[in-house]
Formats: sequence, structure tokens, C-alpha cells
Amino acid sequence: MSGLRFVDVCAGAGGLALGLEQAGFEPVLLLDRKAVACETLGLNRPHWKVLETDLLDFVPDEHPHTYDVDLLSAGLPRLRSSATATRAETDEEELLLRATVLLAPSIQPRALIIENVPGLVEAAAFAPLRAFVHEELEHLGYRLHWFVLNAADFGVPQVRKQGVLVALKERYAERFRPPSPTVTTHTSVGEALRRSMAARGWSGADAWADAASAVAPTLVGGSDNRGGADLGPSGTKAAWARMGVNGGALADMVPGPEDNGRSDLIKLTDAQAALLQDFPADWLFAGRKTARYRQIGHASPPPVGKALGLAVAEALSG
Repeated sequence: MSGLRFVDVCAGAGGLALGLEQAGFEPVLLLDRKAVACETLGLNRPHWKVLETDLLDFVPDEHPHTYDVDLLSAGLPRLRSSATATRAETDEEELLLRATVLLAPSIQPRALIIENVPGLVEAAAFAPLRAFVHEELEHLGYRLHWFVLNAADFGVPQVRKQGVLVALKERYAERFRPPSPTVTTHTSVGEALRRSMAARGWSGADAWADAASAVAPTLVGGSDNRGGADLGPSGTKAAWARMGVNGGALADMVPGPEDNGRSDLIKLTDAQAALLQDFPADWLFAGRKTARYRQIGHASPPPVGKALGLAVAEALSG
């Protein structure tokens, strides 16, 4: 496919946009409120038009080139868990989802992709939010498809379940099929990181990789309002420990000869975290280590974005 155009909001480090590019889409505008994310996008795709702004402040009429695109995409900040989703106040994550949906009348895309937590698709606590989305989009002539994907089924060495909404104008909707898995065997952490772990000459790299035979647990980017980078909550850290990884912090570099014979848990680098999200090895991330890791942990894996893009492109092209 070629010539398909999209707008990407809450673009972050560009994981979803990169996958859509690989599926044949060309962005006309990407926006994110964080300067470091916009810098990351500029480092990797200088020709992309990137706007540093809060989605809640975005006015499509000031950017007429966004009108009548093929796709509006959004890898939004994660909604709260079902345990807290029923609280009275409307949190920021929900506001951003609603704002994305409310862009449809102005931008008039042929299709929308919204990616978030699996609970958005299936949790009873999010039923009112799903009802809002249906009401806003169906009267505009969209038909909605809700489903859950696991990034591991698309070659990503990580168990990462993603709730997805794909909405298409009625003339295209019946042709859409959710993406099917692209791999039959999941990629383990050891397979994904063997080469990088040996890059500085650590003699234990092969033994470590052989033992790290499971798929990675979900990477968690964490909050900007708390400490440094780690690989997730206590249960996730325990899963990492079973693979010989200290999930409590990140390393500045992979092990080298000075680590030969060590028996303690090793730490991953942020570049290795990016490999576990299946970013290309040459994709650059701006900022210091913690900022880089947070962008990586919050990103949508590019292979999932590619699979979604191909499925939408097939529906649009017939």
C-alpha cells in the first residue's frame, strides 16, 4: 500500500507510528505534549511534522492538512485499572481518550485506531466509556471493532496485551478483520538479547541467554512523578529474577569481561528494553536514561502497529 495518510496523537517515542509507516502509511502530523518524545521523533524521522502540544489543547482547524486523512491513530496513556476506574472524578487518561474520539468530526478520518489496556475492551468498569465511544462514533457513520492483541503473537519478545478499538466508516467496516498472529513460536528474552548481552565480551552471555528462555513480562514505563527506572512492580521483578535479571534498576552498559564469573543478577540497559519492545536497533531515544526508558516502556511495539496498519489498509483498499 502507498499514499495512505494518518494523524497520530500522543505519539510518544513513535512505536505505533513506526509500525504504521511500515504498513504503508505516511504521517501528516504527530503530536505529543512531552518535549523529549518530540525530540525522539525528530531524531529518527526529521521529515515528519511533529507538534509539541497537549492533545487537550489541539485545534484541528489550525492544521487543515489533517482533514480527511485515512487514519487517526492514538497509543494513549494507560487507563486506570478496573479497581480504580469507577472513582467519581474523571482522570486525565480518560480525558485524553475522549478527546481523541472527539477529533473525529473535525478530522473525518476513514478509520481510527485507539490502543490501550485490555480492560478498555472487556472490563465492566469501562462500559460507560465504551458507550460514550459508540455514541460519538456511530452517529458519524463508523462501525466499531473491539479486540485484544498480545504483542508476543507478533514476534515481540514480551507478553504485552493491548486493548484495541478500530473504527471504520461503514463502507469499509465489513472488510476489516483483526490481525492474525504472525508467529507460531514466541521469542524468548534470551533469543532477543543474546547478541547484545555478548557485545562487550561477557563470557556468561550464552549461558544467561539459554537460561532466559521465557518471554519477557510487560515492560512498565512508570510515572513521571516517582523515582528512577525499573522494570515493574514486585511480581514482575520476581519474573525477571527467574531469568537472571535484576528488575530494580537499569544498567548503563551491558556486562563485559570484568563481569566474568559473577553470580548475581544482571541489569538490562534501556537499549535492551527497546529490543524487548522490538524497536529497530538504530531507533534513537532522546533524554537521559530514565527518560529514555519511560518512553520505551510506554510505547506500543512497532510490529503490533504494523499488523494493525496492514489490516486497516486492506479494509480501506478492498
